[in-house]
Amino acid sequence: MSTFTDGHALLVGVGADLANTIDDAKEMHAILTDEERCAYPQGQVQLLTGEGAKRADVLAGLDKLAQTAKPDSTVIVYFSGHGYRVESQFGASHFLMPFGYDQSALGKTAISGLEFATKLQAIPAKKLLLLLDCCHAGGLDPATLQGATLAKSPLPPEATAVLAQGRGQVIIASSRADELSYAGKPCSAFTLALLESLCGDGASQQDGKVRVADLAIFTGGKVPQRTGEKQHPILNYKEADNFVVAFYAGGEAKAKGLPTRLQKVEIEPTPGAFQAAINQRRQTVTGNQQNITGNVTGPVIGGNVGQIGNNTTTTNVNTGGGTYAARDINVSGGDFIGRDKVNVSGGFYQPGGTVGTVNQAAGDLTQHFAPLEAAVRAAPAETRQQAQAKVEELKAETAKGERADDGKMADLVGELGGLVPGAVEALVGLFAPAALGKLAGGATKYVLGKLRK
Repeated sequence: MSTFTDGHALLVGVGADLANTIDDAKEMHAILTDEERCAYPQGQVQLLTGEGAKRADVLAGLDKLAQTAKPDSTVIVYFSGHGYRVESQFGASHFLMPFGYDQSALGKTAISGLEFATKLQAIPAKKLLLLLDCCHAGGLDPATLQGATLAKSPLPPEATAVLAQGRGQVIIASSRADELSYAGKPCSAFTLALLESLCGDGASQQDGKVRVADLAIFTGGKVPQRTGEKQHPILNYKEADNFVVAFYAGGEAKAKGLPTRLQKVEIEPTPGAFQAAINQRRQTVTGNQQNITGNVTGPVIGGNVGQIGNNTTTTNVNTGGGTYAARDINVSGGDFIGRDKVNVSGGFYQPGGTVGTVNQAAGDLTQHFAPLEAAVRAAPAETRQQAQAKVEELKAETAKGERADDGKMADLVGELGGLVPGAVEALVGLFAPAALGKLAGGATKYVLGKLRK
């Protein structure tokens, strides 16, 4: 194996309301530093995520690249988070949003396009690749920006102008300005395509090296294919040299492809569907509060008590008269959460669909799934976590009501039966009540029948 000794990188996954961006940056780091794939030196790849990706951290990371990279270095700067264009009476400004930005003080807490471009310009490397995954759902609340309008911005034009001055600078942004980027588990559609290319998919010469045109062309074709032509990366490499970005097999010619953990990636059906954080803008909450961006398993106990595993936590939740919703509801500026509906300026929003109602309320699902969750908690440690993840997927699918995918439910039921044989009775019982039984189509009924035998 060989090391790509000239490779340097800064990888930023902001997190906060975009928890998946942290996974994106971590997977980029894993592939770039994999000795059997891109083979970048560990010490030359900076990974900034979550609270470690504040404005000062990102700027310091760019400064470090300026200090350590040489003219013959290859530099990758990857940023996954929000990007905006803000227009006011003073003109238009572009910003990248690091962790902890304050939308009332963007000039001090965000990174302006001009500041970002100036930092890039200070990097001496003649081969620089800028990767921006910025047009995500959510982000700034327009109502709080008095006297200004905003729009998603896939890339700061100041950076484009700076990089256009050289023949070794290339930009690939995740989507067009009028599109949103699709997240995934664990990788977004854009990042997954980048990783595939960095592992050798689409390599034009099959000589062990990934060239920038290979990366741009593969990503530009794969992302629209994966998102139903709803997301199209911007590829800015006109007049640029087709330089080598990395090895794809540690210097060897035969590609190894993606690691096993990335061979089954789920891309969200609509932008924002996988967003796990709770948006609390313009809500009044009394007492202490905490946002939980992961999955919480175990029964939900009425009143002010919640149980996670064997631990019982007492929490007061002030919902202002609405119902407390435990998981996967994005209000996106809505006014009220009540049972299975979200009031959005007089209409009702159904995630991923049109105006209507969701057939299964969160509280009802919790009750139906309690026996299955209990059975999974009793499973052996080596299969428990995977089984719990499958339960959450099945719960999310059944929550769609009449829109639930029978084939997907059948697959999840079969996988759970294989992972936790002791949960078969609970799986069969799950679809016994009329509320869920009517969702089971031919495929799900067939799998349930096999499990009973």
